[in-house]
Amino acid sequence: MEHIVSIEELHSRKVVKSGEGSSSHDRPSITREERFRSLTEAAAGARTGVGKEAKIQKVIFLLRDHKHFVKYFEPRVVALGPIHHDNKKYQLGEKYKLILASKFVECSGKSINDLYEAVVNEIKQLRECFEEEVTKKYDDEALAWMLFVDGSAIVQYIFCATNDKFKELNIKFDSVAFAQQDLFLLENQVPYLLLNLLMKLSEKEDELSESIEHFIGSVTYQQTKPQQKQKERSAPSPPESSKSDSPSGKTRGIWPCRKKGEEDPDWQSYRNVQELKSAGIQLKRSKHRSLRNVSFTRRFNFYPGYLWLPPITVDDSTGPKFMNLIAYEMCLDFENDFGISSYISFLDSLIDEVNDVKDMRKAQVLHNFLGSDQEVAELFNEIGTDLVPNIEAYKDVKFKIQSYYDNNWMTWMAQFFHDHFSSPWTILAFLGVLLGLALTAAQTAYAVMASQPGPCEKFCKLKLKKN
Repeated sequence: MEHIVSIEELHSRKVVKSGEGSSSHDRPSITREERFRSLTEAAAGARTGVGKEAKIQKVIFLLRDHKHFVKYFEPRVVALGPIHHDNKKYQLGEKYKLILASKFVECSGKSINDLYEAVVNEIKQLRECFEEEVTKKYDDEALAWMLFVDGSAIVQYIFCATNDKFKELNIKFDSVAFAQQDLFLLENQVPYLLLNLLMKLSEKEDELSESIEHFIGSVTYQQTKPQQKQKERSAPSPPESSKSDSPSGKTRGIWPCRKKGEEDPDWQSYRNVQELKSAGIQLKRSKHRSLRNVSFTRRFNFYPGYLWLPPITVDDSTGPKFMNLIAYEMCLDFENDFGISSYISFLDSLIDEVNDVKDMRKAQVLHNFLGSDQEVAELFNEIGTDLVPNIEAYKDVKFKIQSYYDNNWMTWMAQFFHDHFSSPWTILAFLGVLLGLALTAAQTAYAVMASQPGPCEKFCKLKLKKN
């Protein structure tokens, strides 16, 4: 088989020139034809890679090398799949995985050998669900056993979580909570093909399948769709919020070049909730939790403006969940519309300080279980760093807000209502001023009327003239 020269190899080699002491055996020279071939092969590989299934892989270096983000990607108690499998700090997690896997086998009505052999028979297809780098150090036997234990443990964990069965296995609540967070890490995934295979072999297939649907719905606060009897994706499917519903869905977060002097259509001069509030824009809670359910309306198409946002619960799991979804969107082999990145970027544009979070809580669009409002503001400012959103996402909403914000009448009206109707005391003061003006006007009118001669006075003057 002909050796293909990779780009890395081209950089690592040194071209031997006459007069140099390097040995051609140690550092073989490469020809111009080899350089050209490596370039064309790389381009061909990029073309053939388009449209392929996304593979389970490590977090892209752009995120992993960020000093503040590493904490979001590593498991806390349990390693699932091959990426973190050999890390000794997850030994306690290995113990719990064996307990859960044993319970799954017991309830399946099948022997360990039958279940394990089923995984072995599919190991080639299962291996292809991962990026080659993360499985190359495991032979088929080792990888099959790893996936068998992890897959069985995951299915049983979800079943126990939805049916409150952990007490029967003597698994503590804190371990359950941390393990749940670990299930949603990008580097802690196993193929759904594996879970589906194990469920179909169990006598409780329907119960297990329903528990997965219920578990995902409860954790993500979304109603999941029934599983379709179609060919399942071998790798995890993109989250619902990352799927496109428009032709522009594959548009990456790259701003198109503008002609000289052309106005930027994506320009926004407002910075956060406080500035929107000063312009008379109020936050309202949307009925549904879908990240796409963001809109802007006006009362009677005039004043005030309402920014409708889906409710979001912020707790210890919020950062890891969003960061791993963002990392999933940034995988080089995953075509998507950057729905999560766009949503976090939009929230980050609204949240700058504590008062922004406070106003969102008052409007019931944000439930804070993390701690102080300062922590929430810091969280979104942190995870919103260096994101590249889809420029089409929320474009209509941003345009409407900016149009409203640019209208001076709206700003003046907002200032008027803020100065005179923001509290009972300002209202009373305003009414007092109006009453004072009314009394002053009445007094002035009375004085004017009093200075004019009345009908009796005019009659008396006429009488005097006649006499």
